[in-house]
Amino acid sequence: MSVPAPETLVPDVFDPRQYGQGIPHDRYRHLRDHRPVAWQEEREVLGWPAGPGFWAVTRHEDAVRVLKDSSTYSSYLGATQIRDPDPADLPFIRRMMLNQDPPHHRRLRMLVSRAFTPKRVDRFGAVVRERAHSLLTGAVAQARATDGTCDLVAHVTDDYALLNLTDLLGVPDSDRGLLLHWTQRVIGYQDPDEAGTPELGPDGKPVNPRSPASLRDMFDYAHALAAHKRRHPGDDVMTVLATDPELTEPELEMFFFLLVVAGNDTVRSAAPGGLHLLAQHPDAYRCLRNGEVEFPTAVDELLRRHPPVLTFRRTATQDTDLAGTRIRTGDKVVVFHASANHDERVFPDPFALDLSRSPNPHISFGDGPHVCLGAHFARLQLRVLYDEACRTLPPGPLHLAAPPRRLVSNFINGLKSLPVRVVTDA
Repeated sequence: MSVPAPETLVPDVFDPRQYGQGIPHDRYRHLRDHRPVAWQEEREVLGWPAGPGFWAVTRHEDAVRVLKDSSTYSSYLGATQIRDPDPADLPFIRRMMLNQDPPHHRRLRMLVSRAFTPKRVDRFGAVVRERAHSLLTGAVAQARATDGTCDLVAHVTDDYALLNLTDLLGVPDSDRGLLLHWTQRVIGYQDPDEAGTPELGPDGKPVNPRSPASLRDMFDYAHALAAHKRRHPGDDVMTVLATDPELTEPELEMFFFLLVVAGNDTVRSAAPGGLHLLAQHPDAYRCLRNGEVEFPTAVDELLRRHPPVLTFRRTATQDTDLAGTRIRTGDKVVVFHASANHDERVFPDPFALDLSRSPNPHISFGDGPHVCLGAHFARLQLRVLYDEACRTLPPGPLHLAAPPRRLVSNFINGLKSLPVRVVTDA
């Protein structure tokens, strides 16, 4: 572990509580300009123990370098979350594709890509559109029946993401509550509203929600669902995985975990974030409604401004240099996606919402060997949702009825509520 040089005026971007108030863009800007690779302390927060510290990577060029160079910056050595896993859990956590390096990562990615084909995803387009229209129509009806406002998270985006995922995986609609419960437990563990009081282990410390014991109920369900798919195959991802002779039972468990959590929370976080941006930028929203910009381009700009994932961690496999900073073997190196997406060196006027921005090399879906496998499906869902919002919501701008409530997390860029006024007195 390296011993960083003394640093002054290095703002903290680790504490998850600050993200409950908003993305700390002023701190990111300071780091990009003065300390693009900055040492961060991991203090004890919200009952979670202190850690050894890490390097925060905030410029776009350096972030892309880290994400692409898996031989120097490993996903396998310490996994991909900032907090170090329990050493006893690390072999288990390494079984997930997200926490592997090439060439083993490539084998698993090719296996699951057989199920995640664009052709299969595109067949869900009509169902996804019908669902978006139905949920938005219901939200407007609910607003008309009450005070003219509705929470787009509670009435639209949470169910939209979950029901689309159950379609793709082949999970019965009746079980979608399980998927939401698992997502909140694993993703929202830093937020008391999402996770509740953390379970404590024998040592009095919170139990990692990604530990084998915490995931046993999810894995038991995955095996039961896979057995059902072998007896009653369908045109869905779980049927493909359950009937793949090359996929082991432990690999099936981890794929289900990855698809349920990442597949749900990517859209669950991005969708309300995009709608919030459109409410904040009425001129951009008007251009989108009037057909003055294309939806695919608009989706990428909304993703750039509101990436669903805030950070991903790597571990240095060797001594190296990054942006003039000496990184030692074993150091944690953490990419900050929202900072890289607002790097003035790459994105002119980065805080403008330019729905026609092109090129737009944001890293909201990562880069390199771990670029998001479900990006095509996520973009389809977001494109359809924003299109239907323009068609279904009453004419005029989206007015916020109250500030959104943000997730307390330094990992997921989530909104817990997005109250908007969709019906006016006029």
